[in-house]
Amino acid sequence: MRHGETPASSGNLANIITVVRILLAPVFVLLLVLDGGQDGWQRLAAAALFILAIATDGVDGMLARRRNLVTDLGILLDPIADKLLTGAALVMLAVLAELPVWVVVVILVREWGITLFRFAMLRDRVIPASRGGKLKTVVQAVAISFALVPLWQLFGEWIHIVNTTLMTAALVLTVVTGLDYLVQAWRQNRARSQ
Repeated sequence: MRHGETPASSGNLANIITVVRILLAPVFVLLLVLDGGQDGWQRLAAAALFILAIATDGVDGMLARRRNLVTDLGILLDPIADKLLTGAALVMLAVLAELPVWVVVVILVREWGITLFRFAMLRDRVIPASRGGKLKTVVQAVAISFALVPLWQLFGEWIHIVNTTLMTAALVLTVVTGLDYLVQAWRQNRARSQ
């Protein structure tokens, strides 16, 4: 936990938090499967688990930067943990027929495509997350959280309008920021070749 001058061990606290987030993804899916669309305690537990796991995304990164715990393993695992959690949630919402399959496909193709692209570019340069990319991540987390918590039981059917609006914003930001990454990479490659 203490700030150190030497390279951090791969088994540091920030990486442990990231690994726990990865391990929570199948537990989250299992809870939703056990609920079977009944909006019972398993769904509430799954939603709470997702919110807790996605909220710790900022914790492990902040901890790694502040305490000199940044490792190659953490750089590799952090986006994988994010994609597993959000991907599992989106797929399960589609399985429960609460989200159109095409929305899930568009978001997952963008997320995994850009992640693979960023890893492929690591040998040349690091492509950091843009402000738009960070905003996209927050909006996705909020939209998925709202979709998972059965708020319609408390507030009525109109909450579906809120959920649709949030998911639409997440979808638009996902596509726009994905295109922006590709345009920025193309411009950088073009500038290098000149």
